[in-house]
Amino acid sequence: MGRWLVLGLICFLSCKAQKDNHKPVGDPINDLALVDHDDFSTVTEYEVRVIRDQKSLQKFYSKINMTRKPGLPVPMVDFSKDMLILVCLGEQQRKVEPVLSKLLETASSFQIALQLIEKEQVEKTTVQPIHYPFYLFKMPILDKSIDFQKAEN
Repeated sequence: MGRWLVLGLICFLSCKAQKDNHKPVGDPINDLALVDHDDFSTVTEYEVRVIRDQKSLQKFYSKINMTRKPGLPVPMVDFSKDMLILVCLGEQQRKVEPVLSKLLETASSFQIALQLIEKEQVEKTTVQPIHYPFYLFKMPILDKSIDFQKAEN
């Protein structure tokens, strides 16, 4: 009986270690910080874009706050120093989290890889809820064109 318990524990731990062992495609991006995240937005399609001014940020929050009372507060950002990267994942039935990493940086461009890492759920349910998550990241301003590439796990 003890051998089966030890064998089961080893199998459980090794399976979990394989799921948590994800490696970013590129190099880490310095000074990248998550500013806001929510599992429910009104954006139904996958979209990644850069926000460089307060007006564009207000417009996004007015869109996602249309169906909320009270709405989510708009983050305070100093756009003279920082810019935002908005990642809308579209319709999702599983819990995923985006990981951004630097692929290539030249004098005129900056390539970012976006990798979706599946988060382990504590309880398994038979009905998977549908949600439309968004993530808002802040990083220092870059005066380069920014290209996003979706990376496969």
